[in-house]
Formats: sequence, C-alpha cells, structure tokens
Amino acid sequence: MGGGQRPDNLPLILRLKLSVGSFLLRLLVRPDGTVRRRLLTFIDTKIPPNSTAVDNGVNVSAADISVDPSRNLWFRLFAVPAARATEPLPLIIYFHGGGFAIMSPDSRACDGLCRTLAAELPAVVASVNYRLTPDHKYPCQYDDGFDALQFIAERASEILPANTDTSRCFLAGDSAGGNIAHHVALRASENPGKLAVAGIVAVQPFFGGEERTESELRLSKALLLTAEGTDLMWRMFLPAGADRDHPAANVLGGREAAEQMAALGRFPRSMVVVGGYDPLQDRQRKYAERLKECGKEVELVEFPDAFHGFYSFPELPEFPRLVQHFRDFLHHQ
Repeated sequence: MGGGQRPDNLPLILRLKLSVGSFLLRLLVRPDGTVRRRLLTFIDTKIPPNSTAVDNGVNVSAADISVDPSRNLWFRLFAVPAARATEPLPLIIYFHGGGFAIMSPDSRACDGLCRTLAAELPAVVASVNYRLTPDHKYPCQYDDGFDALQFIAERASEILPANTDTSRCFLAGDSAGGNIAHHVALRASENPGKLAVAGIVAVQPFFGGEERTESELRLSKALLLTAEGTDLMWRMFLPAGADRDHPAANVLGGREAAEQMAALGRFPRSMVVVGGYDPLQDRQRKYAERLKECGKEVELVEFPDAFHGFYSFPELPEFPRLVQHFRDFLHHQ
C-alpha cells in the first residue's frame, strides 16, 4: 500500500474509469444539495428484472416486488433455481449505497452485485429500493428499510422461494446501505417480529462526525469519496439544523447514540468490511470495537488496498475475497 490517496497497483483502464467516475460524481450534486437527475440517467444504467441472466454459469432469477407504491418502496428478489440448492438458503435483505442520494436495486452495479451474491453464496437476496435524498431526508430510509423487513416477514410464504431458510435472515449493505443496515437492525432488535435478524454485513459503512479522524484527514481527496463529498451527503440526508454528530451519522458519539449502543440487547453478530484507502476506515474500526465492547460477536475484515466502493468492480482481486468472507459469515455456526 502506498502513501497517496489511491492504491498504486490499479490497472490503467480502471484508473481511467475511476477518474471519470469521480469527476461525474462531483457534477451530479449541485452546490445547493440537489441532484442532477437528468444527468444521472446517463450515468446510472438501469437493468430490468431478468429471469434468464447467467452469473458464472448459474441462472439467477430476478423479480421486482412492490411493498408500498405510494412511496415507491419495492425490492428486487434474486434466487437460483431450487435444483441448484442442496439445502435451504439464507435470506439477505440488502441496502445499496450511494450516499442516500443515488442508485437503486435496478442500477447495473447493484443488480450485478446482488446477482453475484445470490449465485455464489448461494442465497436468496432481497435488494430494497428506499427513498432518496434530498427529497426524502432522515429517517425515511430507515423507515423504508424496516418496513421492507416487516413486509417480507409477514408474507414470506407467499413471496420467497420455498427453499428459503427464514431463520437465517441477514441484513447487509454497502456504504450508506451499511449505515441503513445498522439502524434497521437496531429497530429490529427493539421490535422483534416474525423474522429475527441472524446477522449484519456492513461493507464500508457510511458513518460520520464533526471531528475529522486521522484517516479522513489523510485521505481527504480519496477515490470516489472525498471529505467535501461526505459533508455534502450528510447535509442532504440529515434533518435541518443537525450536524454530523447526529446519531444517524455518528453512531459512537453523543448521548442518544451512546444510549442506542448501550442498549443493543438482541443486536446480532456482525461482519464489518474496511478498506485501507477508505477515508471512513477509522470510524468503521471504532464501530466494530464498540460492538465488541458491548459483548457482540464481530468479524472485522480488512482489505489494505481497497478504496471506498471497490465492491463495484468485480475485476479487482478483493471482490472474490469479499464474496468468500460473506459466504463464511453466513455459514458460521
């Protein structure tokens, strides 16, 4: 690992992709915090549900299921044919990243990641479409995530494949989706329903705070995620008048956040994924440490050469390793 803002060993084509991607991300959000949705349509390619797509030789079906049309709450359900599964499959309820402001389950990158997880773990994956900022601020995303969980719990026998093992239900998410997974798990632990959460996988979860950490200062101009960009995302997401020490962002600071962490109760075991070129890495490690201090089972997975969002690039060597860690965590007894 080098001492700069990005790994030294990235292929040239990927470097070009990332440079262009970083530039376009800066263009997407106006200075007033609104999103250029028209521009986004050219960048964020949408994929329809496809029941014949093949991932590494495995057929993966996909279907979009509505939860609440009034708020465009739905999820894309991915599954392999029952004949491919020799035993009941775990259920993953997945929340995509994008700073709470962009992306959806039918985005090419999100669809591809969840399709791969369904095929290679294997698992049944429900990828949730939640409302986006700045039109819908906190706590809309947490409400949508929890309501999707409850909807699936209530109608599991109707909507899930017959070989789904609902006793192994996992919440997972990347970046902002990892933040959502944490807060939905908190709600679920306080209000257990018909579907108990067996574990959480938080891939580079998006947490924040007013005081900069060492990694945020050192990697302030990192690939895809800069200090300026994270500040803007929090302003778009948090309620008017709130700063980054709001408990939605700073899960480790402040009285309310401290009370939440101290009252974890039924909070499940967790896997936290950290990248060595992610400016948020210090917060993610401290999050894992705090869970352990609260008596929770935590697996910390570190990829020294990974930047924030590396999981969107299957060509990187860290991608199959992430899938393997995911698989091991799901099948841990």
